[in-house]
Amino acid sequence: MRAGGSLGVWLLAVGQTVGFACLFYLFAALILSIHADLGWDRRLLAAGPMLSIGVTALLSPIAGRMVDRGQGRILLIAGPLLGAVALTGLASATLPLVWLASWAVIGIAHAMSLYDVCFAYLVRRYSSDARPRIIKVTLVAGLASTLAFPAGAALAEAYGWRIAVLVAAGAMAFVTLPCHAFGTALVRADTALSDRPRQVGPPPPMLRNPAFLAIAALLVLTGLNHWMLIAFLVPLLTGLGVGLPVAILAASLIGPAQTLGRLFLMTVEARMGNRAALRLMLASLIGASALLLAVGLAPVLVFAFAALQGSAMGILTILRPSLVAETLGQGNFGAINGMLSIPAHASSAFAPVLAAAVLQGAGPYGLVAVCLVLALATIAAARAIRPV
Repeated sequence: MRAGGSLGVWLLAVGQTVGFACLFYLFAALILSIHADLGWDRRLLAAGPMLSIGVTALLSPIAGRMVDRGQGRILLIAGPLLGAVALTGLASATLPLVWLASWAVIGIAHAMSLYDVCFAYLVRRYSSDARPRIIKVTLVAGLASTLAFPAGAALAEAYGWRIAVLVAAGAMAFVTLPCHAFGTALVRADTALSDRPRQVGPPPPMLRNPAFLAIAALLVLTGLNHWMLIAFLVPLLTGLGVGLPVAILAASLIGPAQTLGRLFLMTVEARMGNRAALRLMLASLIGASALLLAVGLAPVLVFAFAALQGSAMGILTILRPSLVAETLGQGNFGAINGMLSIPAHASSAFAPVLAAAVLQGAGPYGLVAVCLVLALATIAAARAIRPV
């Protein structure tokens, strides 16, 4: 990869970082300020981001198909602009309809411009050499929550949540958009592939493909395991006997642990294939849930849990596109990867609801037991993943 191509990948990484901070983590960063100002029911407020996730899931196959046709650069540039418009609308929301409509458009912008499209673009450009570029993007983008929470809290406290959202809109327009525009231009110059729209055949019938179904099952199981734990992590840990300060500290380490997992994979990238990385991810995921059963006896184990859980999900973020390309082929990669986004996003959307029900009915140990079973079930899904 020439210097220009390398710079292009790093620019995409910056664009993805700001994009995730503004479109994905914004709600969590500002929820307290928004609720205090609007006074709406929390369920109504939460319906906005859930609607956004649903829209993203439904549109991901279409966006992936456009990448396959050579239109990935258009999506990566237009998405941030649409995101800026949607955030501007969100900042003016005084009615539930405006709130929900703005989040729906945010979902469209997410589907056009974040991980799925970015990774599909890199896979189309660099083929089997895309994994190290994807690792670079995720290394930087893993800092999105680190950027969103303190910046959002500081802006909301100083100027109000509406100004904070307008700043996010400006960041999408004046940081993410130019980073994507210049980044894709440099990546295009680094590769011989044309960006001219092209015709591609329809994707094969994936719902009858055992490998596709196995990968979908893997994503659903890991998504449910992770987000059921994360949605109520602090109260879950305190319910298991961990002190509140330790629980908060452990929860804050999940994000950095994802980055460490990606750093490790980058370090051993040349020596570790997709199958070995998959086994490592599964072992980390299962080990994390198993450790939670013992944190009441030894609270220090909660830090080992955070390290294993975070690193497992960090590795999976990188592994997914390369595993899909290796198993299902690179033809129609964008459309196929987009179809896999539907169950992946659905699991993250419904996991908090399921976790709340299990926590209420079976208590903290019941929730951990369910998550451990989900983690163990990933072994069967992984074994069923075989190249077509």
